[in-house]
Amino acid sequence: MSATDTAKLLSQLRAILDLTNTEIQIAETRVAQARTEAVRTELEQNAANGRSRTEAIETAIRELGGYPDVIGPFIGRAAAAVKAMTEQASPFDEALLGDLALEDQLLQRSRYLKALAVAAKNSDVQALADRLITAHTATVEWLATVLAEEALGGPAALRRTPLQAATGAAVRAVNLPITWTTRGVDRTVEALRSTGPAFTELVNRGQRVTDVATKTLSASRDAALAAAEQVTREEGAGKAADALHSARTATGVLDSSELPISDYDELTVADAVAAVKDLTDPSDVRAVVAWEEAHKNRARVVSAAQTRLAAIAQEVVGIS
Repeated sequence: MSATDTAKLLSQLRAILDLTNTEIQIAETRVAQARTEAVRTELEQNAANGRSRTEAIETAIRELGGYPDVIGPFIGRAAAAVKAMTEQASPFDEALLGDLALEDQLLQRSRYLKALAVAAKNSDVQALADRLITAHTATVEWLATVLAEEALGGPAALRRTPLQAATGAAVRAVNLPITWTTRGVDRTVEALRSTGPAFTELVNRGQRVTDVATKTLSASRDAALAAAEQVTREEGAGKAADALHSARTATGVLDSSELPISDYDELTVADAVAAVKDLTDPSDVRAVVAWEEAHKNRARVVSAAQTRLAAIAQEVVGIS
């Protein structure tokens, strides 16, 4: 193998090593945002797998006569910390797109590394590249699924932080049209659940629907949403009523009789899980998860609903 081939391999291996250290730190920061225990375990395993890959990359660098960058892990932590702080001022989907960009760069560099290894006839690095390609392809698809879940209205595998929820709600509120739409309210619902300022802003915007709805919203969130829906529907404001119903659905304040599964409140965990698996509309899955999290909060049911929504999201974006 020529000196030029070795230099190219070392350059890519070092770049991938630095990015992998950042990937590990980001996976660890995402653990706190996991919606279910299964997702939390997956993220913890991703971080552990990343550390295993760094060891393999460092070994490959040494075998090529190079030296791993000893400050790489520290750079990775710093980069992840900066990213974490910066994304708090960004909507949730933008933070996920940033994660996806990092994973996609790792995937493309791994593919390039494989091509270099084939050209250099280095079977060890080629095998390592195959391992990296497999890992990053899976992570890219997982993040694409989470983004699709977010686009479909959730519940996404990862939760927004309170600041992300407030930021996203503020951005959307500024652009909210005079006539509310179901989609507009759906995408501000998470703020209703976790942030007072975002809810206050929604109350202010409610004045554009009707004065009655505004006064009702100010009194009590849960009761207000139900009363406002009834009042606006009686006054002929169908679109506003539909939007408010969508907000009630996603905040889990529907009566159990309004859920898309008959006699849902009486179902055992096993029966509820089986029923959730038959749902095909993301909004129905969202309604069940929101109700569960607000009432019984049965982990198996929430996890099953999350899995069902992920399957729907993968079908939407063409991931098999």
